[in-house]
Amino acid sequence: MKIALLSDTHGNKKLIEKILPRLTRADLVIHLGDHFYDMDKFIPQLGDKLVTVYGNCDGGGEDKILVKEGVKILVCHGDKYRVKSGLTRIYLKALEIGAKLVLYGHTHVARIDYEQDVTLINPGSMTHFGRKSYCEIQIDDGVINAQIVDVDKNESF
Repeated sequence: MKIALLSDTHGNKKLIEKILPRLTRADLVIHLGDHFYDMDKFIPQLGDKLVTVYGNCDGGGEDKILVKEGVKILVCHGDKYRVKSGLTRIYLKALEIGAKLVLYGHTHVARIDYEQDVTLINPGSMTHFGRKSYCEIQIDDGVINAQIVDVDKNESF
């Protein structure tokens, strides 16, 4: 399963449009909030493979739990877990619910962390300042592989 992961687009639909061919090739596209409605324009191309959660700029506080390829996934914006202060709270939530993959945003900093058997991924931001990035995730038979992709590069699935 191929997952494209975005967060914190903050109205920058032009960059989403730039990577749209890559998004359409994914099996699942997840937007982690802060202007999740930026994706509304792309519903005709993405349809029901689009999953979104609210960020703090959208009202906040929403978690979703998905199970894909045998992997339980916690999907959230991250603000309610105070991820700007560290990953302990969100990691403990993952342990509580048995998630092996945590997808969060909020910090605008792209990173992939591994804590015990939990993978925590922040795709970064698609805002007008700083590094513009998203994440491509491949899950096969419970094995998670992920890479951060700079939007200005021509990488693809």
